[in-house]
Order: sequence, then C-alpha cells, then structure tokens
Amino acid sequence: MFIKLRTNAYSDKISDVNLASTSAVPVAPRIGRFSYAIRNIVAEARRVEAGGLRVRYLNIGDPPAFGFQPPAHLIEAVTRALADGHNGYGPSAGLAEAREAVADEYSSRAFPVSADRVFITAGTSEAIDLVLSAACDAGHEVLVPMPTYPLYTAVLAKLEAKTQFYRLDPSNGWMPDLDHLERLVTPATRALVIIDPNNPTGAVYPRDVRRALLNFADRHGLLILADEVYGDLGFDGPVEPLGILDPDAAIISYSSLSKAYLAPGWRTGWMAIGRSPRLDDVAAGVRKLADGRICSVLPMQHAIAPALEGDKSHQVAFRDALKARADLTVSRLCEMPGVTCVAPTAAFYAMPRVALPEGRTDEEYVKALLHATGVLSVYGSGFGLPADQGFLRIVFLAPLNELREIYDLMADFTAGFLR
Repeated sequence: MFIKLRTNAYSDKISDVNLASTSAVPVAPRIGRFSYAIRNIVAEARRVEAGGLRVRYLNIGDPPAFGFQPPAHLIEAVTRALADGHNGYGPSAGLAEAREAVADEYSSRAFPVSADRVFITAGTSEAIDLVLSAACDAGHEVLVPMPTYPLYTAVLAKLEAKTQFYRLDPSNGWMPDLDHLERLVTPATRALVIIDPNNPTGAVYPRDVRRALLNFADRHGLLILADEVYGDLGFDGPVEPLGILDPDAAIISYSSLSKAYLAPGWRTGWMAIGRSPRLDDVAAGVRKLADGRICSVLPMQHAIAPALEGDKSHQVAFRDALKARADLTVSRLCEMPGVTCVAPTAAFYAMPRVALPEGRTDEEYVKALLHATGVLSVYGSGFGLPADQGFLRIVFLAPLNELREIYDLMADFTAGFLR
C-alpha cells in the first residue's frame, strides 16, 4: 500500500508537469502596447502573394530594393575590413576613426561636436532606443510629432513612458502646430522629438519654425532629439543640421548610412550629442547602455569615414531621381477624385489623403487596395493619425514606369472604393 501511494503521488506530479508544458508561455504586457505598422502590414501582403497576386511594396524606405546601391568606395571599405580581419568586437562607442569623421562632419556644418560625444549604433533605430532609455522612465512623457516615425512610440511603450503627440498641419505643408505643442507640456515632459526632414511627410522645416522649436524646448528645459537621417536628401540640396541655429542647445542628432548612402542593411548609424553641459548625464547614461550591448556592427563602421569624407556625387543623382518621382507621385495622386497630397520637399515619402466614406478607416482602405491590386502602402493611423482621416504613406522609390502602373491601379481602385 505504501508503494502504491508513492506511485500515485508521482503520477500526479507528472500530470501537473504535462499540463504545465502545454500552457502558452506568457509574454510581458508591454508587448501588447508595442506596434510597428511599417512591418506589421507585411503579414497581410504575404497572404496576398500566397494567393497568386503580385505585391508592389511601397511600405518601407529601402533604396537597394529598388536598384539604388551604395557607392563603390563604401563597398570596398567594408570588403577590405572583412578581408583584413576586422571581424571581432569593437569599442562600445564605435571605432575612433568613425566617431572622429562624424564629429568633423557636424563641426564642418557649424554644429561643433567632439568625437567623445559620438556613438556609433546599429542604425538610427538603436540610437533612438539608447537615448530614450537613458533619458526616460515609466511615466515620463515625450513630445512626438503626429504623424511620426513609429519606432518612437514603440520604444516609449516598451519603456512604459507616454507619447504626447503634437500636430503637424497638412494645411500648412505639414509644419508643426506650435500652439498645440505649448498645450501639451506637463511636469512629466522630458524630451521633444523633431524629425526634419520629416518621415513620413517629406516636409522640410524653414529656419523660423526651427528657431521656434528650439526656443520652445529651451523655455521648458527639454532634451531635443533631432532625427536628421534624411538631411542629405532635400530636393534642393542638403538640409542644414538643427544645431547650427544654437550649438549650445540640448540637442542629440541622429543620422546613418541607411538613406543618403543607400546602405540600410548595414545597420550603421550614429548619434552626436551636443556640447551643452546639460547633456553630460545623458551622455554618461548612453555610454553605460552602449557598454551593455558590447558594440554595433564592426566591419560596416569602416565605411563611415569614407562616406563622410569621400565622394558624395551619388547623392546628386539620387536627389534628382527622388525629385522626379515626387513630382510624378503628387501629380498623379492629385488627379484622383477624392485624393489630395502635400508635395514633399525631401526624402522618398508622400502622405496622401483619401476622402473616406463615413464609417470607413485608413486601414480598411489600405488593405482593400492591397487585396484588389497588390499595391502595399501603410495606413496613416500606423503613424499616429486618426484612422478616419484617410491618410496613408507611400514610398516612391520604384522606377517611374512602375510608379505610373501603380498609380493607374490605385486610381481605378480608389474610384470604386469611394463610390
């Protein structure tokens, strides 16, 4: 009897283990708050492709996917680094020569930065994550443009910090609504995000708007996160860095090799922390976090100095190609009944608006367009806009002939959708 009792108890334990092993492993609640619409919509596109319809991917700003490749001297620099054995770990903050090149680039454009305040990161995305993690805690608030690049809201959700959207006004060329911005500041506000040139709208802010944003941040003691990834892709030429207007402002600027140097897959970016002593603690915090992730991708860092110090003639041709695509895009979109579009002045994005029937959403329109035509864009609510306003983002990197075909498909579909 004693042996039987022990056997039953053992069997009960095995049963408990078996039950536990069939239960789903729980995820953290913050995962439910984390969203990145630019990638999330791709799952829908895969289902459409599985049904046999060709998908035209206008959802992500990936120049090489449309035939724009990095300059030969950058590829040579990376290839040489690999062949020379630079395949191990590197300094947490990045290679010294890369950091010096970044500092020299900013300083030559009248925003003095020292190399010890530069960090090389796995794309601008990691730089954003590091700075927000160093500067914000649960319950803190960050002023983020609406529409916005969705990584900001995703990282803030992960940190349990709060996004406070400030309005960009499409009736005013997608300029920031400064009056709205003033109403959002609270004692919990820590930082102001400025994306200029802007993703997703393609807008470039004039100097008076930039000065107003600097004055606002200074008045409220806010850290400025200057997302300047598209600074070399203004259609009229490079856009000056924000820090030129006040080198002593509390500015952290971001850029990378991804867009103007056509190498997004290399995941090589940087942040430049301004000289203001107010940023010393943030710089120390970033350094601590950077140490914890060891280093960013090492071989590609060898392309930074050649990129910033070498031949940039490819950017002239790239800007010309983007301007031609932007002109076609705006012209064709505005010809469609019920569609309006503010002309972009930089980068490779347009943010048209469709006059949706009452009760319909931007996501419904984008998914219906995808299923009917294979044209994949991203709904405006994925960038923080109200779903009923009918905005969507289009990446216009495709060749002109293909864009013409895409806009033909979109025009026919939209006419039926609005009926």
